[in-house]
Amino acid sequence: MTASETLDPLLTAQTWRESGRDVAVATVVETWGSAPRPSGSHLVIDGEGNFEGSVSGGCVEGAVITEALDVITSGVPKMLEFGVADETAWRVGLSCGGKIKVYVERLA
Repeated sequence: MTASETLDPLLTAQTWRESGRDVAVATVVETWGSAPRPSGSHLVIDGEGNFEGSVSGGCVEGAVITEALDVITSGVPKMLEFGVADETAWRVGLSCGGKIKVYVERLA
């Protein structure tokens, strides 16, 4: 495996699934204003809370990981929204002035 492959969260998700881990993928599906990561950015999370990638440059990863663990358990996908008008976003650190929408789903 090359260095660039180890940096691709989707390849990490595939490797984790092949090794028997439960995995969720969080994907930035929309951005507005000064968003920290572009649409299409990924964060992969396993059932133990290990993760790779980024959906917000570190701003809201903790909240996304927590939600992803729920998605892994329930199997029900979630759409998350963070932005400066959202009190939750300030609490978790998205103070860049933008908004992001993140879709979290469990890999089958």
